[in-house]
Amino acid sequence: MHTKLTLRVESVLIHRAKAFAKKTGKSVSQLVAEYFALLERPPKRRDVSLTPLVRSLKGALRGTRVQDYRRYLEEKHR
Repeated sequence: MHTKLTLRVESVLIHRAKAFAKKTGKSVSQLVAEYFALLERPPKRRDVSLTPLVRSLKGALRGTRVQDYRRYLEEKHR
């Protein structure tokens, strides 16, 4: 069953959505419906086993700060 839905969206976004819909051969309604359908599904968890190397490195950077690493890289590449 199809029901009409009215949305208030910035005109720039509407133009982008229409252009994207045209490029993909879909209607804006189809794009919105597909997006809404994605909201129903729980996020997929990837059941990937870690390799021994990755497992050994897991948590190695815990307690470090991004700023420290950025500073290290800046000094290294001067």
